Amino acid sequence: MRDFGYTLETAMADIIDNSITAGASKVEILAETTTDEPWIAIVDDGFGMTEVELIEAMRPGSRNPLEEREGHDLGRFGLGLKSASFSQCRQLTVISRKSANVAAATWDLDKVAQSNVWSVDLEDDRSDVPAAAEIPETGTVVLWRKLDRLSTNYRNDTPKRAGEINNALSGAERHLRLCFHRFMEGSRPKLRLKLNGRHLSPIDPFATDHKATQRDPEEVLPLAHGNVVTQCFTLPHHKMMTKSAWEELGGREGHLRSQGFYIYREKRLIIAGSWLGLARQKELTKLSRVRVDIPNTMDADWKIDVKKASAQMPPVVRERLRKIVERLQGTSKRTYQRRGRKLVADENLPLWNRVLKDGKIIYRPNTEHPSITGFAEILPEEFRHSFRACIALLGSGLPVPALHADMLGSAESVEADESDFQELADMAETAIKELRKIGMSGPDVVRTLGSTEPFLNHKAPIRRLVEDIVQGENS
Repeated sequence: MRDFGYTLETAMADIIDNSITAGASKVEILAETTTDEPWIAIVDDGFGMTEVELIEAMRPGSRNPLEEREGHDLGRFGLGLKSASFSQCRQLTVISRKSANVAAATWDLDKVAQSNVWSVDLEDDRSDVPAAAEIPETGTVVLWRKLDRLSTNYRNDTPKRAGEINNALSGAERHLRLCFHRFMEGSRPKLRLKLNGRHLSPIDPFATDHKATQRDPEEVLPLAHGNVVTQCFTLPHHKMMTKSAWEELGGREGHLRSQGFYIYREKRLIIAGSWLGLARQKELTKLSRVRVDIPNTMDADWKIDVKKASAQMPPVVRERLRKIVERLQGTSKRTYQRRGRKLVADENLPLWNRVLKDGKIIYRPNTEHPSITGFAEILPEEFRHSFRACIALLGSGLPVPALHADMLGSAESVEADESDFQELADMAETAIKELRKIGMSGPDVVRTLGSTEPFLNHKAPIRRLVEDIVQGENS
């Protein structure tokens, strides 16, 4: 039971599943890591349990997985409380209050090993039990002590052990914010989650509140044991989001790894970011995400495991989703390609030309850009050819393999060199004068230069410079 493969975050999620099933609206994770005997407690304000119900809940395998469950029930085998807890600790205490009556019981694996008897201990005196006083008017406290799985490296070094446990808790935080985000969203959320008094906000993997997010209508696939509901999303380009929002959305592994299916069982996340063999994770499709909702009546069909952290698609669902993936990946590619083509469109006077030649894409410096032609004209005649040769040499030296490797790794981290406008002023002035020579109005000059590199982020100073030049022409 200790080795089903739980991590701290999946173990905590399994306990919180029980809290949600018990009708809890508030769950708080409390952790004391700096003592010689660290502990973690998960406190909820659910329905609570009587002593008889608590003893039954402490029984390993307390539910038949074939039993029909309520629609809100996130349980699976009746193993979660015990297997999740024992995966992290050797001593599990559960304290529950229902109808003003408090019951408490403890499994201590050291005692079980010593006595060779599976006998749960009822706790009449709870004065020395950590977090016992935190129990609400109705609700339950799940307390983990003897955290041998969380402090494997520094058992005899309290500060370093505390750091190890705190790092694990920090890693678990994101998982919980993502796993239960649909319960935590909205002005009146069904669940409020806290960690040591700090409110945790949900992480919506589909950025549904962002105006640039693209979404398709929901599609329903009716099957024998329930409906599978799918909805496709294409995230905004990273240029349309703040850096912090983009990084939070991608998580530690980044957007390349977080694309794909997000499978929910009763709105609780089971699988986050995988194409499950239906497609490869590519840079151009990393904005693609598909929400898949299944009911708990399909557990056997999807082979939901004890941890509720993995699933397998039934063949009929797999075929339906294969078609959805093909359609959605085209949308993600277009989001990147439209933006890329816009930046090299002729009307934006790009510094680089995108050329298709023999089926290959070549980028060349635009030698007709006003900044380049204007500078060439003020050079002595004998230097102009050499100047244009230098520009062509820069283009032929474009480090395509290095750019390709960097874009595959993390495209959003690849940026053009940010220039201070003072460095660009001479180039801008030359370009403005050249555009004015061909009869372009002041507002059109501002629009044209302000929509192309390297002036894209300097629209205000470009506008002022144009106004000064136009005013000088008229004086």
